[in-house]
Amino acid sequence: MGYEHTQRGPGRYLGYVAAAGMVPLIWSVGDDALAAVVIGAALLLVVLVCEGFSRLTIRDEGDRLGVYFGPPPVWRTQILYRDIESVEPAKTTFLDGWGVHWMPGRGMTYNVWGFDCVKIKTARRTIRLGTDDAGGLAAFLAAKTEAS
Repeated sequence: MGYEHTQRGPGRYLGYVAAAGMVPLIWSVGDDALAAVVIGAALLLVVLVCEGFSRLTIRDEGDRLGVYFGPPPVWRTQILYRDIESVEPAKTTFLDGWGVHWMPGRGMTYNVWGFDCVKIKTARRTIRLGTDDAGGLAAFLAAKTEAS
């Protein structure tokens, strides 16, 4: 039994729009090479971060669940199956947002788009994994944690 699913979000397009908005800035600096390099580096960073946070892959890795943003790889975490106490399909809120972050009273959120998620509770933390396959992921985790 294995699981692997990648959800894609529109974050990359925001990066492209932001990068396109920076191109005129490069032209506007004229002969200032340092300013052009700094703006160009910022443009590249914006594109790479938006590309990286536009895909979230969740996969079975034997004794743990791997959670990866990218490519390019920008963030990852792992959850040991033996640590999982409960799993349920849930919803994130607008305040939970997208990306990777912690909210007081709600725990960590990993999400690229939408509000469907799977809420995982361990003894030490609560994790919300955003996915467009909440039912499939919750069923997989329920079966996996019963088996361990």
